[in-house]
Amino acid sequence: MDIIFILFLIFLSSFLSYPFIKKYNKHETIAKPKLPPGSLGWPYIGETFQLYSQHPNIFFASKQKRYGEIFKTHILGCPCVMLTSPEAARFVLVTHSHLFKPTYPKSKEKLIGSSALFFHQGDYHTRIRKLVQNSLAPESIKKLIPDIENEVISSLESWVSIGQVINAFHEMKKFSFNVGILSVFGNLEGNYREQLKENYCIVEKGYNSFPNKIPGTSYSKALLARRRIQEIISEIICKRKEQRLNEKDLLGHLLNYKDEKGKMLSDEEVADNVIGVLFAAQDTTASVLTWILKYLHDHQKLLEAIKAEQMAVCDTNDGGKIPLTWGQIKNMPLTHKVILESLRMSSIISFTFREAVVDVVYKGYLIPKGWKVMPLFRNIHHNPEFYPAPHNFDPSRFEFAPKPNTFMPFGNGVHSCPGNELAKLNMLILIHHLVTKFRWEVVGYQSGIQYSPFPIPQQGLPTRFWRIK
Repeated sequence: MDIIFILFLIFLSSFLSYPFIKKYNKHETIAKPKLPPGSLGWPYIGETFQLYSQHPNIFFASKQKRYGEIFKTHILGCPCVMLTSPEAARFVLVTHSHLFKPTYPKSKEKLIGSSALFFHQGDYHTRIRKLVQNSLAPESIKKLIPDIENEVISSLESWVSIGQVINAFHEMKKFSFNVGILSVFGNLEGNYREQLKENYCIVEKGYNSFPNKIPGTSYSKALLARRRIQEIISEIICKRKEQRLNEKDLLGHLLNYKDEKGKMLSDEEVADNVIGVLFAAQDTTASVLTWILKYLHDHQKLLEAIKAEQMAVCDTNDGGKIPLTWGQIKNMPLTHKVILESLRMSSIISFTFREAVVDVVYKGYLIPKGWKVMPLFRNIHHNPEFYPAPHNFDPSRFEFAPKPNTFMPFGNGVHSCPGNELAKLNMLILIHHLVTKFRWEVVGYQSGIQYSPFPIPQQGLPTRFWRIK
C-alpha cells in the first residue's frame, strides 16, 4: 500500500474524534474572533491528498499566497491552523508554548513508549531533556569521533563492495542507526546490536502502517518486536548494574539519574526514551545526508571547493591516517555552510504538530481548543523575503547568521531536537571521508520528491560508489 495512503489512514483513525469547530466562550470580554481564512476541504478527508499529491512547496506556498500568513485546513484527519511567519512560529513554540502541547497518534506512542521525551511537557520533560542534552552535548559527542569515523569508513567501503547501484537513503538509514546505537549504548556487544536492529526494522515497518492489532499485520508484529526491544534493553541494563558500570553515554545518564527525592527512572522509562532517541535520530539524519549527496552531485564546482577544503585537512592528518580532531571538524566553514543550506533546502521537518490546550487568539484569529497548530518551517525556509532566490542551492547565504526564527531545521523552543550537534557531526565526518577517498554518481535519477514519511529524492537516490585509486 502506498506510504502516503497508509499515513493518511493512521492519522485519520487517530484524530477522527476531534470536532471540526469548538465553540468560543461567549462570556469573554474581547470581541468574538473568527477562524482564520482557508478551506477544510472534503468532510473527514480534508485536503490530505492535495498535500501529498504535489510538491509540498506548491501546496503550502499557494495557500499562503491566497490566504496570508495564517490559514486553516484539514489534513491527516484533523482540523489545523497553519502559521507561516517566524513570529507565529516563535509564538507557538517559545513565548506561548504553554498554550500548546505536543500531539502524536496513540498508535505511534505505543510503539515508541509513553514515557518518551517528546510525548511530554512540564517537569518530566524538562528533567529528561536535560539528561539527553547532557549526553549529546559537544563535550560528550567529541569522544565519539573515532567510533563515528569507523562507522563512516565501514559504510562507504560496504557501498563500494556491493559493486552496483544502491538506494542511498536506505544505506544512510543503516549508517544513522549504527551511530544512534553508539550515542545511546557506546560500543555495544555485536549480538545485542543485531537483535536491536532486527526488531527495530519490524517496529519501523509497523510504525507507518494501519494500526490494526489482528495477528499477522505489520502493526501487530511491530508491537511484538517493541516488546522484544524492551526485553533486550532490560537485559543490557541488568548487565550494567551487575558490573557496576558507570558509562557516560545516554543510557548511563538515564540510569544514574535521581530526582530531588532520590527516585530513579524505571527500566520502562529508560527503555522508552532510548527507543525515542533512536527513532528521532535515524530517518531525519539519513534524509538530509541523501539530499547532501544529491546537491553536491548537482553542483560540481561546489564539490571541487569542498574537496579542496577537506583535502587540506586530510593532508594535515598524514593523508587521512590520523583520526580527525574536534578542532578540525569545527573548522570546516564551507562544508558547514553546505550542511546548513541542505537543511534549509530539504526542510526535512516541513512542519511540527502542536495542539491548542485552550482557545487561543492570535492576531485576531481564533485557534479553537483541540485544533492542531502547525508552524510551517518549510514556508519560512523558502520565503524569498528571508532567503533570496530560495529554490537555488547557495551555501554562501550562510556567510551571515539568518534572521531570528527564520532557520529552524531542528525545531525551536523546549521541544527542539536535542541531538542536532550529533547530527551535524555525523554529516561533517561522512562528507570528509566521502570526498577525500571516494567518488559517486547518481544513476537514473528522476527529479521529484517521495515521502518515507520525510521528503527524500525519488527512489531513494540510486547511487554508485567507488574508491579513488
